[in-house]
Amino acid sequence: MPLTQNWHVRKPAVRAKGGIVASQNGSAATIGAEALAKGGNAVDAVLATAFALAALEPWNSGLGGIGFLVSQLAGEKRASVVDFGPVAPLALDPALYPLTGRVRSELFTWPEVEGDRNMHGPFSFAVPAAVGGYALASEKFGRLPWRDLVAPAALLARSGLPVDWFTTLKIVYAAADLRRYEESRRIYLPDDLPPTCAPEGEAPRLPLGRLADTLERLAQAGPQDFYKGEIAAAILADVRAAGGALSAADLESGTARILPALDIPYRSARLSAAPGMTAGPTLGRILGVLSAERFGPAPDARYFAAVIEALRQAYAERLAGMGESEKGQETSTTHITAIDREGGIAALTTTLLSIFGSRYVLPRTGILMNNGVMWFDPRPGRPNSMAPGKRALTNMCPILAAKDGRPFFGIGASGGRRILPAVLQIASFIIDFGMEPETAGHHPRIDFSGGKETLIDCRLPPEISEGLPGARRVEHTVLPVRFACPNFVVRGEDGTNTAVSDVMTPSSAAVAEPEDEGKNR
Repeated sequence: MPLTQNWHVRKPAVRAKGGIVASQNGSAATIGAEALAKGGNAVDAVLATAFALAALEPWNSGLGGIGFLVSQLAGEKRASVVDFGPVAPLALDPALYPLTGRVRSELFTWPEVEGDRNMHGPFSFAVPAAVGGYALASEKFGRLPWRDLVAPAALLARSGLPVDWFTTLKIVYAAADLRRYEESRRIYLPDDLPPTCAPEGEAPRLPLGRLADTLERLAQAGPQDFYKGEIAAAILADVRAAGGALSAADLESGTARILPALDIPYRSARLSAAPGMTAGPTLGRILGVLSAERFGPAPDARYFAAVIEALRQAYAERLAGMGESEKGQETSTTHITAIDREGGIAALTTTLLSIFGSRYVLPRTGILMNNGVMWFDPRPGRPNSMAPGKRALTNMCPILAAKDGRPFFGIGASGGRRILPAVLQIASFIIDFGMEPETAGHHPRIDFSGGKETLIDCRLPPEISEGLPGARRVEHTVLPVRFACPNFVVRGEDGTNTAVSDVMTPSSAAVAEPEDEGKNR
């Protein structure tokens, strides 16, 4: 196999007695760590980080997105889930998505819809539930005032999006569709070209339209303004002007909800996952199969063969009974994990679905909208077919693990169907083999995510790869993306916290709360 890179990439683990935040963007993680230093808990930290990502990583998530949060704070007996997953607009009309007779393969192998209107543009919007989900989590589990969670993101948005090589790469990927929509083109394609950073000097910054104004208004007026107030009116005006189906009834419907976590016993730990239309139930099915196995002191060919077979069985059941869900191709998902000094843990996965979601920026608010309608099968009579007000099947899989009733670790990832195999293996590395967090985060993995082939990281030794006939050896690279992008936190028995961020995401980092502020609060 010809190799394209000649380096060994690592990310440092961060250890502290105080809290830590792990994110796919280190600057956003710093905002979350500052929330911890102000007296916030793990839930506050992931929420502050998520708002910051709207300005720092807009291709992955933002105010127009959806997601799931799993948390268990110190003193709580069990984990809770905030579900703000994708819901179709109440006025969605499947007849407006006629099929061409061809097949389209971007994230999903769906029959092609005329004009790709389920993939980008105003007909692709699912209800933007992120702000409602963050508000519900803040109200029920957080400590900090709402303004303290949102205001730092407004300052970041006012400064503009820093343009480095990775930003350019992301914009290039979506440029063909970003240029279709006036405000998206104006923001992300100045002079009708992707922005670039000069070889020398400071990175230029892209103004993000009205996003800073919207975040400032949201911080001041509170989350209800997004669904019933001034921000809501601006959102609906832009959607009406574009001919979309999203309505006031959708914004007022309150799609965010708190659910009991799915309880999954495994060895000496109990895992908590989001139930329902996520990868959580499938994870439970796989761990039930693996619990009957006994592995050696380290992952070997027999171990990976057992993981692959369990994944194969579970995905066959999942896709037959629940419908298609996004492939392992690159998606716009992001994941944040935080742990506070008391040992509370929160794991938040949020997404726009495709990179830059619908590719449609609402001009009055600067909100980049999701393209969640693409989660639905455009064919009628299928498990995951389009329908008004329907919830869609996703692959998000934020989880927590507890030992002896106390939070032990939290994990999540981005990467479509590849999320589940990554979360599964890292959890197993820690539970089955007692790996230290840094070792678990850097250990090569396999991926089987319901397709035709199994991928194996070429860094695994030959005795493992040769023991997995039919597996294809591939490099773990920034691009193409062949494995999910996980991050996680672990609580040690001595009360020390450790966090590890994704190795192949250039900007990812784990950031500890400032020690002096943490001691004085």
